[in-house]
This record gives sequence, C-alpha cells and structure tokens, in this order.
Amino acid sequence: MTIREIKNSFLNVLNDHRGTSPYEFRRVFEEAMREWEMERGWSEANSRQSWTDDELHVVLSDAPTKENCLKHARAFKRGYGAIEQIYRWAATPRDRIEEIRPDDAFIKQIKRVARRLGWRA
Repeated sequence: MTIREIKNSFLNVLNDHRGTSPYEFRRVFEEAMREWEMERGWSEANSRQSWTDDELHVVLSDAPTKENCLKHARAFKRGYGAIEQIYRWAATPRDRIEEIRPDDAFIKQIKRVARRLGWRA
C-alpha cells in the first residue's frame, strides 16, 4: 500500500465517522501509533548502561507522558520502563526514598538532576 492509499484510507475512516470529535480521533490514532511502535520495538543497545547527567536532564526536561517515554526510550536506546522509572523516582518524595533505597547512587543522581530542573517531590 502506498502512502497516498494509506492517507485515503484514513480519510475514509474519518469521513465515515463524522459524529466523532477530532480530538477523540487524534487520541485514538496516537494511542494506536504508540501501541504499534511498542510492538515493533527498537534498539535497546544501551540498556543496563549508566546514565549521564545530561541524558537525565533531557528526559526530566519533558513531561512524564507516554509519548515522551517512548520518544526518550527510542532516542537513548533504552527500555520504555527505564524511562518511566526515571520519572517515578524523580517524583518520589525524599523521605520515601530514604525508607526504601537510601544508598542507591542512581536514584541520588536522578534526584540531583531533578532538583536542578526544579522538580518538586
């Protein structure tokens, strides 16, 4: 199927469902695209490698959305869950971290970068 045929198929679906709001179509389309990309996969060559402060800065500079998790996972060749975990640790209160992982160097690195960016937890 050519790009033009794909576009025409999309337009036919949109025209067949005129009662649906454009925002709902966009949400469904973006969700389908995200699922398709997740199924397809990407290189995770950097999994289990250390993160630099600059990489964490880039991740934590964006909102913790599914779209941004996918974008950063692909860009840094990491797993989707690794990006989610960075956002979770950045948002976890310091006293909770002291209870469960007080000596974890990676979490301390995340919190340091998050603090520089103005994250509140």
